[in-house]
Order: sequence, then structure tokens, then C-alpha cells
Amino acid sequence: MTNIAKISALASAPPDTSGVWDDLVQQDRAHRRVYTDDSIFAREMDNIFAATWVYLAHESEIPEPNDFKLSWIGLREVIVARDEDGLVHAFSNRCSHRGASVCREHQGNAADFTCPYHGWRFDNRGQLFGIPGKSAYGPKFKSRDMNLARPAQLGSYKGFVFATLNPDAPPLLQHLGNAARYLDAWIDHNGGPENLCLAGAHRFRLACNWKMVWDNAGDGYHVPFSHQSLLVMTNDRYGGGDMAYFADADRSRMSNNALDNGHTVIDQRPEMHGESAWRQQRPQPGREPYEEHVAATYGEQAQRVLDTTVGAGMNLNIFPNLALIGNQVQVVQPLAVAATGVHWYATRRRDADAEVNTMRLRTQEDFPVMGEMDDASNFEECQRGLTNSPEDEWVDMSRHYETGKDLPAEEGIVRGPVTTDLHMRNYYAEW
Repeated sequence: MTNIAKISALASAPPDTSGVWDDLVQQDRAHRRVYTDDSIFAREMDNIFAATWVYLAHESEIPEPNDFKLSWIGLREVIVARDEDGLVHAFSNRCSHRGASVCREHQGNAADFTCPYHGWRFDNRGQLFGIPGKSAYGPKFKSRDMNLARPAQLGSYKGFVFATLNPDAPPLLQHLGNAARYLDAWIDHNGGPENLCLAGAHRFRLACNWKMVWDNAGDGYHVPFSHQSLLVMTNDRYGGGDMAYFADADRSRMSNNALDNGHTVIDQRPEMHGESAWRQQRPQPGREPYEEHVAATYGEQAQRVLDTTVGAGMNLNIFPNLALIGNQVQVVQPLAVAATGVHWYATRRRDADAEVNTMRLRTQEDFPVMGEMDDASNFEECQRGLTNSPEDEWVDMSRHYETGKDLPAEEGIVRGPVTTDLHMRNYYAEW
């Protein structure tokens, strides 16, 4: 089967431009061009999204034989499918005949895919098995591999499916590195790999570079300012609540952590789960009868169930496109130099009853609806400023760069105050 890596390898090897990148991305600032330059965006699609492991899907999204969903490796659209034997495959959504897409549904169940243009048919492993008028093709054509192209490597970690076009990329577990321990903790909070299921998605299209979204994924500095209306409302109505601990964030017990290979995590657990994460939540519809149900159903385990209903207390960022925020999965999809898709997936638990999963959903609706709009507006305004004011060249990422508070910790982790720009400095070092 054709290897997608061969496609990207057709591009001639670029000259050594390491000095250029050193000028554009310095230790404490990045040049506006990395957010606005089409040629740099094109390089990112090949040298980052095609060359390293990117998240494609969760296995719970394709639970049955012949289930499929669409995903992306940068701009390259791929189909992730489960065959009749239960094995997961990924292959290009680009007909090997003339290039038309063979699948035009976001998700569904199909044993094969037929190109609408000339009727070529492919199975859900990406293999070509039907050509109308096949006798018109000769030996030269028949010697070619006309199956749908597939990634060089495909891997799954506890249900999270990743792929890379780079045949020389290190194994997936090595790519995850010391981020795996945080991913394990997030999965455990959500019932373990056997119980975690992704539910529906809340999708946004933003007029900004994908790194605007990624910059914010590990930003603990913006919360009391960007989300002021949410925090003020919570305080005025309910006397405080979730995220109020960001008001004096650098004095809190939260931390910002640089992990292997550009990954990072904001760890809110000491504040959010220090006593009871449930009791800090803003009121949700049905809260009181839900608490009564949990008390009656789970007895001594009631408080644990309530606390797992709400977020895991981490913003875990697996570079370059997967973020785990609260109990939700966020996927960042580059579309163009100044256009990005953001997909927020709710989660549910197989081992939970309907009442628990309903309240999980009510809790997960809270932030994307009431908070993501604040962030989206800021991302687009930042992009507008960088595009329209070229004389102001730099994007700052120097918070706590010179304070000596970003310190080595266990297992190769560097840990700093929650408002440090360590997240940006760490992923840009990998970039």
C-alpha cells in the first residue's frame, strides 16, 4: 500500500536555514512571521504535522466493525476506519485515480468507499478492489500500487490513535515521553481506558493561526483577565467557585510544567481537587436532584463520583494538536495560515449511569460556551494585530524567563509558576 510519507518526501530537501529559525524564534520571543507567513505555514504542515506523531481519533468513536470517521494530518485529510476484524486503519481520503475525496461524511459505518467521480471502490483498509471498465487498463497500470495512501506509522495509546508520515519517527510511547504519566492520570479520572468514550463535538472555525490556540493551551496568566466576566458573575452570584484560585495564581499551588518533545501540562489539581472539585463548580441545571441520586446510588463512594463528574484538573497538551482540558478532548486543526478549526469533544463513561453522564455533559458545556468565546475573540484580535501592524515584529514569551522560578523537577520535567510562559518556550524549542 502506498506510503503517504513518500508523497511528502517528493519535496526537495530544503537548505539549512537553522540560522533563520534562530532569528525568528528566540528564547524569550517569537517573530510575527511565524504566525502570518504562508511559506512558514506550509513548512509546518510538512516538517511538524507530517513529521511527528499527531492525534487522529479515539477508538471509542469507531466502536463497531466498519465504523469510520474523518481526521487530519495537518491539511491532509484521512479516514480512520475499523475493519470487520476489529483492526483500526488510517488512509488518505484522496482517490488514487484523479484525487477526489472518496468519503464525504464526517462519520458513519461503511465496509467500502466509492469515489463519486469514476466509481473506483476501496475497502475499509484502503485497498482498491473495483474499477469500472478495468479491461481498458494495461500491464503498466496494473503494476502500480493504486491503493489509498496510508501513514508511515499508526499507533494507539490506551484508545488514543496517533499517526505520522515519517517512517523514521521514534515509537509513539517515546514521543509521549513523560507526558504519558499525566495522560494516564487523566484517563484514570475518566474511568480508565475501558470506560472512556468520546461523545459529540462542539466545533469552531477561528480566523487565526493554529499557534494562537496552542499558545493559550498552556497559558495560566490570562484567566482572570480574559474570563473576567465569567469569574465576576460566579463570585457575585455564588460567592466564588471554580477558577477563582487564578485571581492570585502565582501564589497558588498550581504549576506549569514543560515535558518531553514540546508537551506541557498546567496542573490545577492542588487547588481544584484539594478539597472538593464538585463543590467549587458553578451551579448546573439539575444539580440538587443529581446529588440526591448519587448519594442514594453510590453510598460511601458518592463524593468520589461527584468529583469525577467534573474536570481532571489538568490542561495537558500533546504537541502539536491534542489538548485534554477538564474532562474534554480538544483537537486543533490547521486550515490555513490564518484559519484554524478547534474541535471540543465531550466525554462520557461506559460504567456510569445516565444521570452521571448527563451531569458530566452539563459540566462540560460550561466552559466552551461561557469561556471559549473569550479566548476565540482574543486569538482573532492577536492575529489581526500581527497581520496589520508589521512594524511591531515580536510576540513576547518572557514571563518568568528571568525570575529563576522555572526549575528542574522529577523525570526531566521543568516546573514553574502557573503563569509562566514556559509552555510557549518549551513547544517552540520543539518547533
